[in-house]
Amino acid sequence: MSKAQFMYVTYIAAKPERIWTAITDPEFTRQYWDAENVSDWKAGSRWEHWRTEGQRQLAMVGKVVESAPPTRLVITWAPPADEANPAKHSRVTFDIAAIGDMTRLTVTHDELEPGSSMLHGISEGWPRVLSSLKSFLETGRALRTWAGR
Repeated sequence: MSKAQFMYVTYIAAKPERIWTAITDPEFTRQYWDAENVSDWKAGSRWEHWRTEGQRQLAMVGKVVESAPPTRLVITWAPPADEANPAKHSRVTFDIAAIGDMTRLTVTHDELEPGSSMLHGISEGWPRVLSSLKSFLETGRALRTWAGR
């Protein structure tokens, strides 16, 4: 069975370095994502995704596959319970490209099981998170990412 993929592209009035920081700095991610992405962001390193809304909780884990600041970041993605099983990991690629006075951010989440709860969850989650990121960088005000959920 072939794997599924989800892709989201947005254009943001910000420099690539600012977008890189917004994805990788836990203080920054907390402001628009209600979560912290924690790592040293070097290839081979572990990364953790901590929910900060309500009680702090480890939500996702993985490894940094590729790190080329500020243009490309590739990580594996799995619930903590599946950390030891690489077959259960999906992959997220952040491609960040300057285009004039804006930046194109392409997020590709692939290696997903077709019809899985993970595919369903990220198909709703990535548009919310990335819309909030765009709003926060352009206006200084994040969206209520998980409102109405």
